[in-house]
Amino acid sequence: MSIANNSATGRHCLGFHQRLSRCRRISAAVAWRERGRRWGGEVCDSAAMDGCVGGSQEPGGTVGIIETRNFPAVQTAALATERLRRGVAELKSEAPAFTSGIIRLQVPIQQRIQAIDWLSSQPHLLPRTFFSGRSRPTHSSAHNISNGSHSFNHHHHLLSVAGVGSAVVFRRLHCFSYNDWASIKRFLSKKCPLIRAYGVIRFDSRANISPEWEPFGSFYFMVPQVEFDEFEENSMLAATVAWDHACSWTWENAIESLQSTIEQVSSNNVNLQKDLPQIPILSYTHVPSKTFWERAVDRALQVIDGSNSELTKVVLARSTQIVTGVDIDPVTWVACLQKEGNNSYQFCVQPSNAPAFIGNTPERLFHREGLGIKSDALAATRARGRTAIEDIKIEHDLFSNPKEDLEFSIVRETIKKKLEAVCDAVVVEPYKSVRKLPRIQHLYAQLTGRLRSEEDEFEILSTLHPTPAVCGLPTEEARDFIAETEVFDRGMYAGPVGWFGGGESEFAVGIRSALVKRGLGALIYAGTGIVKGSNPSSEWDELELKISQISRSLELEVVHAPN
Repeated sequence: MSIANNSATGRHCLGFHQRLSRCRRISAAVAWRERGRRWGGEVCDSAAMDGCVGGSQEPGGTVGIIETRNFPAVQTAALATERLRRGVAELKSEAPAFTSGIIRLQVPIQQRIQAIDWLSSQPHLLPRTFFSGRSRPTHSSAHNISNGSHSFNHHHHLLSVAGVGSAVVFRRLHCFSYNDWASIKRFLSKKCPLIRAYGVIRFDSRANISPEWEPFGSFYFMVPQVEFDEFEENSMLAATVAWDHACSWTWENAIESLQSTIEQVSSNNVNLQKDLPQIPILSYTHVPSKTFWERAVDRALQVIDGSNSELTKVVLARSTQIVTGVDIDPVTWVACLQKEGNNSYQFCVQPSNAPAFIGNTPERLFHREGLGIKSDALAATRARGRTAIEDIKIEHDLFSNPKEDLEFSIVRETIKKKLEAVCDAVVVEPYKSVRKLPRIQHLYAQLTGRLRSEEDEFEILSTLHPTPAVCGLPTEEARDFIAETEVFDRGMYAGPVGWFGGGESEFAVGIRSALVKRGLGALIYAGTGIVKGSNPSSEWDELELKISQISRSLELEVVHAPN
């Protein structure tokens, strides 16, 4: 992966070298039908500022004011909602001294309420986002907030964040560039650590965008207008207003949009049902089919074994469309994933008039806190055992298998080399271990380093994505093979998903994921790494195993055989 110059924009881009002639067109046969329909049902979309239109930004440049205002803690979410509504109304009479800025109003709640429950209580508000972190608390991640009368100490870890409406949105069709990153960072500050931009980036910005992914563009980020933060022992409700005359979005525009959104926010939180009855699958279709999958794997092995290619690993993916007897609610699906998602990130990103991209990924791309960087090497897959003894046997086979060790070593050493290009020191600890998830287990290593400058954040994102765990090695050769072989658009699958903050940012890899559309079921994605010694049939079985991690959470029941 490299930072390449996009001739269309003159910007440095996140992605591969821009050899646009190698892009493939997505066949209409594998795209969802009914393109003209709205992606959702009746929804309330918030008007939002386009944060990308403010022009090219200098490094370190910010909007005129970035501020967090704190209100006294209350007992319930209903009281917090009413306090925020009054606070927003009071803001309307202010005359800001700056032509640009972002202000967050926040009300602590003296009880823990699950963010996913709050989000499910806002079914008609779009856009929406949800992110549940995997990392455990650290001392430096504490947030001490003065509420005017006493200190409300958030020394506990921020577990999950849900948001609706967008105070500012960042979306473009061109690849995610340094200037786009700088446009986002204009609205962020270390002094306001909970003002964050949540979103997702395409796996490959060179590939043509198929209809189901069009609303996401090449990247999609949003700072939520109304946000619910879940901590270990308490919660917080917040409202954010952002304006910038350079983006043709005035203070009056911003306040009016925020008022419209917050008036529609429900304060009646309902405990979301985490155990659902079986949902019948009327049909499901694999792209590619098993026959074409095995041909693709055989061809990959021929290239890997050939003397004229440097390719040592390529990750091939599959898209599975399921049509269900009843609509799948994406927020409920995420809640089910969260229930069994130990050591994983759960996420949901849904732009206005769009399907929802959801997932339950165990793989961290990077976590930056100050200059510190953490990244994961995760590869090779086995099922969990039905008994403790069987599980240990499977773990031993995974750890000692030469083919799995080769696949994992490629990932670990490549990530280490990429980190060394932008960090002063890189440590791998553990060097090789087994990470166990509820249904599967992987080989795992953690890598840590230290950036030379916080301005290198875009560099670290550009350097690490895509990892060999989702693309292959060498990166360019693997990406070209994927582009020539796969006949569906990966979209945001296997791309970075997460958030940017002022002094901290975190991104996962968007695997174990699905695109959910009301009335049309879902597209579920999975991939496997092909290296010397891979077996096409075994790799297909691995796809089935990985998809089970996301599909079984809804207890999907097959009614008809697959196509």
